[in-house]
Amino acid sequence: MGPLTGLRVIEIEGLGPAPFCGMMLADMGAEVISITRKSSSKARPAEVSERGKKSIAVNLKSAEGVEIVLKLCATADALIEGFRPGVAERLGIGPEDCMARNPKLVYGRMTGWGQTGPLSQAAGHDINYISLSGALHSIGRAGEKPVPPLNLVGDFGGGGMFLAFGLMCAIFESSRSGQGQVVDVSMVEGSAALMHMMYAWMASDRWRDERGVNLLDGASYFYDSYETADGKYVSIGSLEPQFFQILLEKAELDASEFSSQSDESKWPELKAKLSAVMKNKTRDEWCAIMEGSDVCFAPILSMSEAPEHPHNKFRQSYLHTDGILQAAPTPKFSRTAPSVPASPPASGSNTSAVLSGLGYSSEQIVQLAEQGVLP
Repeated sequence: MGPLTGLRVIEIEGLGPAPFCGMMLADMGAEVISITRKSSSKARPAEVSERGKKSIAVNLKSAEGVEIVLKLCATADALIEGFRPGVAERLGIGPEDCMARNPKLVYGRMTGWGQTGPLSQAAGHDINYISLSGALHSIGRAGEKPVPPLNLVGDFGGGGMFLAFGLMCAIFESSRSGQGQVVDVSMVEGSAALMHMMYAWMASDRWRDERGVNLLDGASYFYDSYETADGKYVSIGSLEPQFFQILLEKAELDASEFSSQSDESKWPELKAKLSAVMKNKTRDEWCAIMEGSDVCFAPILSMSEAPEHPHNKFRQSYLHTDGILQAAPTPKFSRTAPSVPASPPASGSNTSAVLSGLGYSSEQIVQLAEQGVLP
């Protein structure tokens, strides 16, 4: 079930954004076949990015192993790989090799720097890619060093999600033109795209190229996090004047003191005053006063607390599979709701079934295993 039922995607197993993209597609019903280099009988319940996929183990350094990948490409709508530029070509599974077997194939390439450019062959990680896009510079408090936003902005937001978007764009186009193409996804460019509003505001003098002094980066007192009496935290985002007025009422703030919301010169002083007010009550007490109102308020929940919040429970935003807590597939669909994702398979556990579907006999599969083609 799911809106992508009938779509077949080949994923060359990797780390971070590429398998996250594959998981997104599998969550929506696509058949995602992950090609790993090692087989194992051990289940992988904690490897959430592998949920809902099939797994086959193939030796990509053997001619027969490469042939298996190319045969799979002939049956697929898309392929995902996250190698450094040129590695797939050297293995014999680059775009030209794969698209020779299937001209409609969409070939998704996931890298940090992109397929071309002076840095394309350099190693890197999320923190480096968002450094080059201006994103990391912009996150943190004034006068302090940048704060890494986990690896959400590069790997997952600027990488895996843009790869999923790019693949579906190219698959849509291919359904009309009958031609495949390469989708070159760079986490630098993806994270830059996520910064589009800040770049637009900077161009119109509404944003300074300085950390911690702007409307949405923690400088304003009406858009920030606050500690409560019990050492926990809440978030307030009362940007619009009508929501700001409700904040004044709910927090019992002196309207004459807090009369000029947009006067940036008063932000530090008013933030200190609001901080003192917020520390007078516990997080739960503030929730009782503000949650569900138009203050634009929420308690700041830990990862263990979030699944237990009544709103998240009502929405079924999290699920447990094999005793592992994880976020549920999203978004939600009114007609083609995706099924609960299957547990991550053991590495290579679907090899025989997938190869049988390609026309390999039982004897051939045994022979390939004996030759080391199937690790």
